[in-house]
Amino acid sequence: MKAVSKIYFPTPRVDPSEMELSEKLVALNRVTKVVKGGKNLHFRALVVVGDGKGHVGVGLGKAREVPEAIRKGGVAARKNIVTVILKESTIPHESLAKLGAARVLLKPAPPGTGVIAGGGVRAVIEATGIKDILTKSLGCANPINVTKATIIALANLRDPQEAIKRRKALQGFEES
Repeated sequence: MKAVSKIYFPTPRVDPSEMELSEKLVALNRVTKVVKGGKNLHFRALVVVGDGKGHVGVGLGKAREVPEAIRKGGVAARKNIVTVILKESTIPHESLAKLGAARVLLKPAPPGTGVIAGGGVRAVIEATGIKDILTKSLGCANPINVTKATIIALANLRDPQEAIKRRKALQGFEES
């Protein structure tokens, strides 16, 4: 399966004001910059937001205090919400996405399997509302690249029925 590294948004971005979004902190890093007068301390927060009904976004916030970094990450995540195509409690087909050295493979699973995922992938999948899925994080374990690659993989999902209709139209077949 070919890895896709561009984010493709199949539907227009969603207005987050009309949704009930839950926020989850994925990673919090302390960043130190050494300067002439000592050390400057900052915090970086990676936040995932989702409504559990097929909408999810990821954002990165940086600030001098932890609560401010988390708030900024949540605001950034609300600006980048994408719609995910679901098939009952799983995804319609396999998807592989790459961002930097991180590759994420998502596979549909039968009902009752649960979420087989770890780290940043699990946070994105749970925020989306997917109940049954198999995932594998390949390459690096950087949580920022892994979560963004997961968003790319989810955004690249297509509805199989629409793909069939589009292919029939391209080949000149009429629907019966």
